[in-house]
Amino acid sequence: MKKQISIIVAIAQNYAIGKDNDLLWHLSGDLKRFKELTTGHTIVMGKRTFESLPVRPLPNRRSIVITDVADEQIAGCVMAYSIDDAINKFDAIDENFIIGGGSVYKQFMPYANKLYLTLVHKDFDADTFYPEINFEEWHAVEKQENIYDDKSGLTYSYLIYQRK
Repeated sequence: MKKQISIIVAIAQNYAIGKDNDLLWHLSGDLKRFKELTTGHTIVMGKRTFESLPVRPLPNRRSIVITDVADEQIAGCVMAYSIDDAINKFDAIDENFIIGGGSVYKQFMPYANKLYLTLVHKDFDADTFYPEINFEEWHAVEKQENIYDDKSGLTYSYLIYQRK
């Protein structure tokens, strides 16, 4: 049986996702959605993304951290030393969420069968970008468009895509 690999990411119009190992914006609605979607599931991330989390590891989730440092261990996390190693450690039945960062997203794109995108309707200056998405390979299964965030003044959309 094929493992369920989903990517969850908030991207700017120019595919920007981060700068200086931090998020580019704070959207409380998006953070709540992230928590709702990922709680009770396996989340997968690179070590720098893990280090950027406000609480480590995130509660009520099984965290797989990918590192290239042999035998490195992080308390409360499952360690993976390659993309293949991570996939072998994924939940076989339940959804597995790839949560970043940039190089981890790029490496998992060919394996992902679902994308949970938060598209922020603005370009941002960044040092980390999401890989370009070939939308011909995906079909939209859900859209909530033009959500306005009072605190940041940003407009964004939730888009869910399934691989064709």
